[in-house]
Amino acid sequence: MIEAQGLIRRFGPKVAVGGISFSVGDGEIVGILGPNGAGKTTTIRMMTGFLPPTAGRVTIGGVDLELEPRKARRQLGYLPENVALYPEMRVVEYLAYRARLHGLASSEARQAIAEAMESCLLSDVRHQTIRTLSKGYRQRVGLAQAILHRPQVLVLDEPTVGLDPKQIVAIRDLIRDLGRKRTLVLSSHILPEVELLCDRVLIIDRGRIVGEGTPAELRARAQGRQLLSLSLKAGAEGAREALAGLPGVAEVRLHPTAAGEALQIEAVPGEDLREAVFRAVVAHGWVLLGMTEERATLEETFLRLTTHDVDEVPPDSSESTKAGRLTEELPS
Repeated sequence: MIEAQGLIRRFGPKVAVGGISFSVGDGEIVGILGPNGAGKTTTIRMMTGFLPPTAGRVTIGGVDLELEPRKARRQLGYLPENVALYPEMRVVEYLAYRARLHGLASSEARQAIAEAMESCLLSDVRHQTIRTLSKGYRQRVGLAQAILHRPQVLVLDEPTVGLDPKQIVAIRDLIRDLGRKRTLVLSSHILPEVELLCDRVLIIDRGRIVGEGTPAELRARAQGRQLLSLSLKAGAEGAREALAGLPGVAEVRLHPTAAGEALQIEAVPGEDLREAVFRAVVAHGWVLLGMTEERATLEETFLRLTTHDVDEVPPDSSESTKAGRLTEELPS
């Protein structure tokens, strides 16, 4: 539904985005993660037509955004991080104004406004002025204006920024509901939010994609090697030494507890130790209280991909993009 090819954006000598390519399928929910200044918002603005790329192209539903901007934008709804609302207008007046900007006829606009207010749970505040609404309700108004023209693609840039925990849950539920009916791209720095909502995640750092996949795939890549947490009842003499001698074990760390011993067993890369550890416990007659496999969190994955040494040099911006992407020589 959306395809970005070799997106590059310079601001003077600074390369904000250095050759990003990705696609989002019909009905897919994709999250874009990245630290501050990574290029998330610049990428979002290029893929919504609010900022022209220095190089590269974006197509929405097969329509080139640069060659046919009006046709492409008709398929696109956009909620920027700071949505432009008019505080003196009532909710229904603002949505009617936005409907006119979208070119909707009067009868079509009335139906679209009613549907948008129902979807975004705004009917009870339709006659309130926007300045009297809470931040959460103003965000709902922003979502309502983004779906007025019934777009097939919805792009949300930091949709829950500045909201309190209760408002975040409400907006998150609303986004999940909206995502059932259309393709959705979500930019956020809130990792649990992305993990809960998104089918797939793109991690951007210093203007390039450094990680891509489902949350589970990204966690698996960050894990590197298996970690098992083993809890044994008191009396398991020599457990640490015996387990350390098993094939495929890299290290065993001991953590004494009131109930007995807790051990963390680290495998060499590519090894699955669960069966061997269980058989060793049975063979020695130890009482097993629990065995769990520890998994890397999305936060750990994110930090591993976006944390750099202070003196580390950024990727060479003159490096050509991968096969299948548009390429351009960038200044060093």
